[in-house]
Amino acid sequence: MEKVGTMDRRTLLQVAATAGVAQTAVAEPAHAATTSAAPPPTPLSTVPLRLPATEFTYEAVVELDPMVPLGKSPLGERRIIPITGGVFQGPRIRGTVLAGGADRQLSRPDGVLLLNALYELKTDDGAIITVNNRAIIDAPPGQAPYAYSVLDFTAPEGPHAWLNRGVFVGTVHGLPPERHAVLIRVYKVV
Repeated sequence: MEKVGTMDRRTLLQVAATAGVAQTAVAEPAHAATTSAAPPPTPLSTVPLRLPATEFTYEAVVELDPMVPLGKSPLGERRIIPITGGVFQGPRIRGTVLAGGADRQLSRPDGVLLLNALYELKTDDGAIITVNNRAIIDAPPGQAPYAYSVLDFTAPEGPHAWLNRGVFVGTVHGLPPERHAVLIRVYKVV
């Protein structure tokens, strides 16, 4: 048996297992594992599994101008959709979506649509919050569409600074043909 310092590998594995060290870092070679009686593998972690939950933050209706094609790239078709306004409301925040932002899109050859929308929200109390909303939309034939996003906020110090201190996810729903807009629902991961 191979020695490591003054300890053989089996003793080192037993010490590592009781100290909570991952056995893969000091595991015996594959040929030795079949001939020795090494202790059984331990779970990767002793930290209890806690699934993330979400808390509703707000719902926004974002008004859009028609799409502007930007041409084909090696990664797919590029386009931009100007944001012209809208409204948002939630339990702790409400206001308007400011005109001037845009939704940059990449339509990949595999049918997946990548969105990166950068825009501002103006709260009822006058705060301006920048939103960077990155989404992936996939609608495989015969399956329910997959349309989720991750949002980053930059809010000024004050009553809306809590937006700077969380992970936020969202859903994206098109509203046409009734209106040229999208419905975005945002949730904080808690």
